[in-house]
Amino acid sequence: MGDFPALFLGHLLTRRVHVGSFQQLFIVVVIVALTFWPTAVVGETNFNTCLANVRNGSYGFGMDIGGTDNRGRPVNASVATGITYDLCVNACGAGPEPFNWSIFSQQFSSWLLPWLALLSQLPFGANNKLDNLESVLLTVGSPTLAAYSLALTVLNGRWIARVFARYTYPNVRNAIRILSSLQQLPLEIETKDGLLASLVVLPENDKWWSELVEWIDHTHTWSISAATSIAWVVIVYVFTLIDSFREDIAIYISANAQGVGQLWLWLLPVVIGWLQISPKCDSTRLSSALERANRIAYFATDKGNVVLVKHAKTEARAIEHTITKVDYLRRDEKCTASIYNYARLFPWVQAVEKVSAAFQAASNHYHNHQPVDCSVDWVTAEQGEKPNDTNRVGNTTQLEEYCVQKHNERHRSRWGPKVLSRIFLASVLALTLQWGTTGAAIINVWFTPTKGG
Repeated sequence: MGDFPALFLGHLLTRRVHVGSFQQLFIVVVIVALTFWPTAVVGETNFNTCLANVRNGSYGFGMDIGGTDNRGRPVNASVATGITYDLCVNACGAGPEPFNWSIFSQQFSSWLLPWLALLSQLPFGANNKLDNLESVLLTVGSPTLAAYSLALTVLNGRWIARVFARYTYPNVRNAIRILSSLQQLPLEIETKDGLLASLVVLPENDKWWSELVEWIDHTHTWSISAATSIAWVVIVYVFTLIDSFREDIAIYISANAQGVGQLWLWLLPVVIGWLQISPKCDSTRLSSALERANRIAYFATDKGNVVLVKHAKTEARAIEHTITKVDYLRRDEKCTASIYNYARLFPWVQAVEKVSAAFQAASNHYHNHQPVDCSVDWVTAEQGEKPNDTNRVGNTTQLEEYCVQKHNERHRSRWGPKVLSRIFLASVLALTLQWGTTGAAIINVWFTPTKGG
């Protein structure tokens, strides 16, 4: 029964029950209270008094009554530093040790509070404040998920850089930066009516790529507060190690501080990783930047005229976000907090594949000195310069054909290229980080011998 509140809280956060923000927060508070309620109502036991009674002979002085040394070997009760479980239940009862506020506050402020303060350096920017709080709770509750999303984001950035590095068409570098930054945004690519082809080929859209890079180029980067927080927790952990080798360790041996320090070590690489790659995850700013850029996007008509997309009859855009579209089955995908990057992997890869195919075809045609309009002679540009503008204009049909690879066209899978390898590698890295720190904490506590006062 005691595990029910925690299980239901996990279900609430992962399934995202559709209730109001205040109602959802109230449910979380009630569940947390219920989680700790059983501890408050169960009878308390003073284990120091209990062990003293055992040593005083209240239960006998024989070797077989349950007295042990630090290694669990039977000894006379008068010199016992530990007791067996059966004697513990019989002499001390089954209740927990009484709560000591001074000990709790000292250990909490010394070993746990600095790590919790470091959570403030995680990247936020979700759709609302409750989603930000939820992302923090998910990070604390599932370090593996946080590390997995971080590793996946880094691997995706390396993958897109390698893919687009083969292309020689204008705006390739801007496309790498834009698509890599937009991992935090649910994207939709529209290829109909030559929208994507116009965005890639038309010289009038060079400004679209350069302006969008500038507008989304905000970073959650290093700051004095971030560096101070990281330095503080490192110092605290060093103190735990120094405290472990005191001269009186045989008397005051304890694994509490060391275990907590090792348990939270996973937070350092996660926070430092996000600070290093500087994710663009502010949903308001990303949406505003993309909408602002789309107001200066052009497309070619069937007659070859170039007009602004905002003057077209269609509401579609070549690259747009889908945050405002209601889809309860994809709420995690639409949440722009960085921990949800894993939920956008497959749609993001498919979006990148569409843009990549357009750039690949345009680059191949450019390499073969083929203009968009076949009736126009190719104008050679100087080495290192962009293709001449006359080679980059045409009507809708010509642009669409220019961005389609006619020869050696490969079939694109629904999964995307090398997705499974990136998922596997990110999973290995995340699990290694999780159990490398948590496992060390468990081993430290497990093999630390208990000692009575």
